[in-house]
Amino acid sequence: MYGPVSDDESVKLLNHAIDIGCTFWDTADVYGGGHNELLLSKVLKTRRKEVFLATKFGVIFEKAGSDFDGDVDKLIRGVSGEPEFVRKEFADSLQRLGTDYVDLYYMHRMDPKVPIETTVAAMAELVKEGKVRFLGLSECSAEDLRRAYKVHPIAAVEIEYSPWSTQSETDGLIDACNELGVTIVAYAPLGRGFMSGQIRSFDDLNETDWRRNNPRFQPECFANNLKLVDAFADKAKQLNHHPTEVALAWLLAQHKNLAVIPGTRKIKYLDQNFAAGQIVLPEQVVRELRDEVDNVVVQGARYRPH
Repeated sequence: MYGPVSDDESVKLLNHAIDIGCTFWDTADVYGGGHNELLLSKVLKTRRKEVFLATKFGVIFEKAGSDFDGDVDKLIRGVSGEPEFVRKEFADSLQRLGTDYVDLYYMHRMDPKVPIETTVAAMAELVKEGKVRFLGLSECSAEDLRRAYKVHPIAAVEIEYSPWSTQSETDGLIDACNELGVTIVAYAPLGRGFMSGQIRSFDDLNETDWRRNNPRFQPECFANNLKLVDAFADKAKQLNHHPTEVALAWLLAQHKNLAVIPGTRKIKYLDQNFAAGQIVLPEQVVRELRDEVDNVVVQGARYRPH
């Protein structure tokens, strides 16, 4: 999605992740048209018990061909929560991952045509069969969560949550998670890398980078959105930390029941991201950065419309 990287380099990074204790791995059947699950299998075949593995289903996609340019949006054809689809996609994921169970199985996107109770009931069957340990939802509403929870306990809800994506703070979803004791899993916690401060213009993105199609990275949005990046970078400099460390530490300070899953292609950034979990920001800094988050109105939608 974010530019080319070899499988050999990825395998080294994945093994290093386990070595340092970064063992909550998140993937999905749609990532890379299924290639990401196949990639993980290269490590899981010898280190499965060391990893808490989460994957997802629900997005109907075409398998990536040899000309795949990293733009996953081009592969998406819809969503499905049909029970038959749940079981088929789960079986396909197990085959690609090379395992006989998954720790956490998410519904990736909600299907408006199928009652969520029906879908979750099908997912719960996998738990009864010992093939899944916990169930999760991704990009759901507070109402979706409450309805699903009545069918089977939901362990985690995955949302886009970062200094530039705080919509779940006001739509009731985080409140519902806290009420039900559901773990909040924040994907893209660095704003798809934007909060690192290393992307200063549209031209900094590789030509195969998925973000070139993302509304928030378009040239007309850059100058405004950099205000938030620079505010965090200034604070990071004062604290002698990297901007990514401060962004992640700030996010972790927002809720006790929160996990972050930043992605990376390089070991040095993995180490940097993982170290953020040990940083406790002063309360005054957390408040000051909250003011910046509230004052900067981020421009551009989270995703381009389909």
